[in-house]
Amino acid sequence: MARPILPDDLWELIEPLLPPDKPPNSNGRPAVSNRQTLTGILFVLKTGIPWEYLPQELGCGCGMTCWRRLHTWHKQGLWQAIFETLLTHLNEGGGIDWSRAVVDSSSVRAVFGGTKRGQTRRIGAKRAASIMCSPTPKAFRCRPS
Repeated sequence: MARPILPDDLWELIEPLLPPDKPPNSNGRPAVSNRQTLTGILFVLKTGIPWEYLPQELGCGCGMTCWRRLHTWHKQGLWQAIFETLLTHLNEGGGIDWSRAVVDSSSVRAVFGGTKRGQTRRIGAKRAASIMCSPTPKAFRCRPS
């Protein structure tokens, strides 16, 4: 049997952060639960398939439903809250090896622009050597233009 995309213990951590499920609608399609939607979102993000190709057999609703909810949750800041919750849970359980963490200055934003930039040294206006010409045998020398 395949591993579930969204295991129960992971769902228990994420569920309190999400807005409550919508009540069943009497007209139209039945509402898709948050768990089903999150399963669909994780499946698409993990496999890289287009949203419209989300398999109906998963029971996650259509791909556009998952995409809309992903977009809404992003606007509400839920993904940041989920990230922080999971990071805290992993850290408490000793699941993160901080001795291997690296902060790279090329990926950390300089708030307020950082310090004043230094001068860029000018390079002389020399012509680059041509890779099409070879100075060795006469037969391979370049013709004057």
